[in-house]
Amino acid sequence: METTVQIARRRLLAAGAGGAILLGTPGISYASSRPQLTHGVQSGDVTDRGAILWTRADRGSAMRVELATRPDFKHARVIDGPALTEATDFTGKVKLRGLRPGQRYHYRVRAEGERESEPLEGSFTTAACEPADITFQWSGDLAGQGWGINPDFGGYRIFQAMADAEPDFFLCSGDFVYADGPLVESVALPDGTTWKNTLVDEKLKVAETLDEYRGQFKYNLLDENLRAYLARVPMVNQWDDHEVTNNWYPGEILELPQYTEKRVDVLAARARQAFAEFTPGGFGATDEAGRIYRRIAYGPLLDVFVLDMRTFKSANPDADGATGEVLGATQLAWLKRELRRSKATWKVIAADLPVGLVVGDGTGAQEGVSNGEGGAPGGRETEIADLLSYAKREGVKNMVWLTADVHYTAAHHYSPDRAVFQDFDPFWEFVSGPLNAGGFGPNKLDATFGPEAVFVQAPPAANTSPAQGFQFFGEVGIDAETEMFHVSLKDLDGNTLFSKTLEPAA
Repeated sequence: METTVQIARRRLLAAGAGGAILLGTPGISYASSRPQLTHGVQSGDVTDRGAILWTRADRGSAMRVELATRPDFKHARVIDGPALTEATDFTGKVKLRGLRPGQRYHYRVRAEGERESEPLEGSFTTAACEPADITFQWSGDLAGQGWGINPDFGGYRIFQAMADAEPDFFLCSGDFVYADGPLVESVALPDGTTWKNTLVDEKLKVAETLDEYRGQFKYNLLDENLRAYLARVPMVNQWDDHEVTNNWYPGEILELPQYTEKRVDVLAARARQAFAEFTPGGFGATDEAGRIYRRIAYGPLLDVFVLDMRTFKSANPDADGATGEVLGATQLAWLKRELRRSKATWKVIAADLPVGLVVGDGTGAQEGVSNGEGGAPGGRETEIADLLSYAKREGVKNMVWLTADVHYTAAHHYSPDRAVFQDFDPFWEFVSGPLNAGGFGPNKLDATFGPEAVFVQAPPAANTSPAQGFQFFGEVGIDAETEMFHVSLKDLDGNTLFSKTLEPAA
């Protein structure tokens, strides 16, 4: 008897090439004896003297990199990279050290087997050691709620608008893939038109196996806009829930019929390995040194503190209990220590969950930081209260929180003058997303930390499609001379919806 997936695949094959269907990787001839790079090149975790380069081949081979300060690759340095083997699904990374600060680098990657692949090129700029202008972007949520790559829509076209600003790096605030989000061939839209998804086998069901989790990343990297963007813009990755499954927490046992593997810890381990293999970060799949939370030092004006608000998260049904966690003791101690040591003017807290928005998870459960009660800190709020009061006590200035998660864009100002808990300095939180997913919101704000929604733009209905707009990214510009921190919230086409300039505190 055929399984549901086999039946779906048979129907897709019968649909032929006339629809928005794609099975396999375009442009790849597996009959060739020459290896080929299948999903582009990326750079990530770029600092003043280091960077990480990534690629994937279609077969066993070796990664070879040419690195130059000139686009014509004159005087290029040749770097022998790792073997690209089946153990990592033929992905590989090269960690670059000893780079020049403030330098534009050009790189060319090949896979070498019996013959040599055609090269793919990319570039990145290292952080400067002296104050220099910085531009970076952030957002999250790609291919969620049934909205995948639609060629008629231009694919993931938001990355075209993002590329126009030529940012120094992109902060992906989580949900770079939707491992729990199967796609169907077409979806009827309210205006009578049809959304047509590009499909591959791994997107016909929820991901459970390691190969299925890997397939989520391979799917998104089929998009030409995304590949072109990542070849020129380094990425800083963090994960949220959809890299594994919706609203997950450690120890959870799923009751969903679409999963045969019910243990979230098993799924999370597989998802983490795929995440480590297919993103250009320096973290690994299991080792402590390869933890997801980390600090990205980007010159004297900026430190980015990348949080992991999943690995140490307490159970959602107990989110309002006295022992609720979202960071865990070890990560919280690390964050306090690194904030205290930071000499950068601006400290960006890259959070994969917003601080004050109420995000539920079914009846009586909370998915987010807020417990929704609006009173004294409880549950996961206690860790945030501890962090904020510590920062005030230790004189940590100029913290700005950036996040995605809720599928709309907003600017929140937090002040003790409006708060129930008052032992903290005022700060801003900016929310932006999704990149290509259903639009939702707005969510209610919890009064515990005194938030004010200074700006909100959200869709008129839940799961509004990308075709109707309501896709967002944020952009930050830091001025080298004045050290001003300028935030813009932008739409699908790069139009500025809201902007705010923050002055650094002494």
